[in-house]
Amino acid sequence: MKTPVSTAEPVLERRQVADVVAERIERLITDGVLKVGQALPSERRLCEKLGCSRSALREGLRVLRGLGIIETRHGQGSFVARLSAERDVSPLMHLFSSQPRTLYDLLEVRALLESEAARLAALRGTAADFVMIRRRYEDLVARQGREAQTSAEEHAHLDHAFHRAINEASHNPVLVHTLQSLSDLMLSSVFASVNNLYHRPAHKGVIDRQHGRLYQAVIDRQPERAAVIAAEHVNSVRESFAEIEQEEQRLVRATMRLEGWT
Repeated sequence: MKTPVSTAEPVLERRQVADVVAERIERLITDGVLKVGQALPSERRLCEKLGCSRSALREGLRVLRGLGIIETRHGQGSFVARLSAERDVSPLMHLFSSQPRTLYDLLEVRALLESEAARLAALRGTAADFVMIRRRYEDLVARQGREAQTSAEEHAHLDHAFHRAINEASHNPVLVHTLQSLSDLMLSSVFASVNNLYHRPAHKGVIDRQHGRLYQAVIDRQPERAAVIAAEHVNSVRESFAEIEQEEQRLVRATMRLEGWT
């Protein structure tokens, strides 16, 4: 009588390989190589890059789907899923929209995080990172002479893209994903900056000069200088908002006196 051949070992081995594949894809995501919403490369290319079989790759992708790290869309392929749930973000978005004072709190956080991101970008940025930063900066500069043809929203997106390129060059996965989780809020704050400051020549001139100094400090690999400029940039925006708010309050008081309210 023949002893039955156990299949447990091949199955266990396949699961272990799938776990390794899943971990490698997770690393690509945490390192920012694969970004939220981005489509995963083809199976053939992934197998080549990861050095695994298609069956192991599919098992690894199944693991990641189960964890909610990737999502598969019928007829389109697999994509990196949104890593922070909507329910975690929406209350903060509600507070931001209903309580304008939270803008100042957000700018405080931006000053801290983006200062460190700029410092690390100057230290760790690769040639490829600097190419991307230069492109985003040149996009921003190209619009500076064509304000009339550029909407405030477009300015905001260009501004945000420049800062995001620097953040990603920090090569700190936790920092990058923390900033990414605040992306909607940060874009809102940049839009507020553009909408309220860019039509004021003095304020806009300061913002443009700060972007130029930040860009130069990062690509010149001056980490401490980059950190200082990044913090000064965000803090000066915060101070400008406070000045504008005070101006508006003075205008309201003056108008009320003129109309005999006081």
